[in-house]
Amino acid sequence: MRKILVVTGTRAEYGLLYWTMKRISEDGELKLQLIVTGNHLVPEYGYTVETIKKDGFVIDEEIDMLVNSPQKSSIPKSMGLELIQMAQSFDRLKPDLLLILGDRYETFVAATCAMMMNVPIAHMNGGESTEGAVDEQIRHAITKMAHIHFPGSEYYKNVILKLGEESWRVHNVGEAGIENIKKVKLLTKQNLEKELGIHFNKPIFLITYHPVTLEAESTEVQIVNLLTAIKQFDAEYVITYPNADFGNEIIINKIKQFAGENKNTHVYKNLGQKRYLSMMKYSSVVIGNSSSGIIESPVFKTPCVNIGNRQKGRIKNINIIDTGYAEEEIYKGIYQAIYDGNYRRNLENLVNVYGDGTTSNKIIHILKGITIDKTLLLKKLSF
Repeated sequence: MRKILVVTGTRAEYGLLYWTMKRISEDGELKLQLIVTGNHLVPEYGYTVETIKKDGFVIDEEIDMLVNSPQKSSIPKSMGLELIQMAQSFDRLKPDLLLILGDRYETFVAATCAMMMNVPIAHMNGGESTEGAVDEQIRHAITKMAHIHFPGSEYYKNVILKLGEESWRVHNVGEAGIENIKKVKLLTKQNLEKELGIHFNKPIFLITYHPVTLEAESTEVQIVNLLTAIKQFDAEYVITYPNADFGNEIIINKIKQFAGENKNTHVYKNLGQKRYLSMMKYSSVVIGNSSSGIIESPVFKTPCVNIGNRQKGRIKNINIIDTGYAEEEIYKGIYQAIYDGNYRRNLENLVNVYGDGTTSNKIIHILKGITIDKTLLLKKLSF
């Protein structure tokens, strides 16, 4: 039985991995191994390891590695702690293949460990671009370490090929976020109102704003401009916490202050996949700089105001409205999303560039069929 090790460090990443993990665990020829680390083990981010357990997955290792410090050195220190424990976990679990997703530093550590221990790496969501964050370098670095690639679109497949990867290694499987939406039984407006105490008699703004790691010095200005812009609209503000990147404490403190001054603000450390996607479906607009706005909002044809450079470089559907960081630009973007009749009519013709929602089936077929030998492990450039 082929052992597939999955490593997850954040709620968003786990949501995208969920259906592939489920397919692996149900397949008679594959065995799922699971390491949980990063934000999942931190109460400030919802202690989402409990969500993974409730979903029925058996966790083989919990790697607690986050150094709680406002210093920039906290993240490389955390990476060092993770790498030591990750190597010990690899020794114990002896996986046949590592499956990881995206561009987080926790993922980078897992890939580094696998590479140095001659464990082949399958990487989801390579070839994408987020020019405003250090994730950009991490993602492409993992691509060069990985042996099998599962990009989310034909465009991203071609990016990976241009990076010199051999064509037989690269498989366009579509974005996993699309499959999540098609598989999850979403809540009704009435259920959301009951569970969250939010009424839909006003426009709903769904907001997630993460630190832009390459622009950390202006984090406070960015979040203040966003909050000032949304306050000009009579709406219900549903705000989820940022990730654990440097600068997140500034964002969290400003959100808490804003919520204390505005009763129509609802702040959540973690809505959970079902409630988050359900809220996205019924929201008037998605606002912020999260990849979920770029990838998942098009499924619902929900307007999305994408702020700044964090998602710069991603291919985008016609529902995405890009703005800068200035308060006036953000305001104009939201106004267009809510009130521009031509823009909203065009959304009816949206055809999603991110696939048909069959990602996990495609991945499982490839994981079962790939031959793990020297040919797979020996990388070479192909131009």
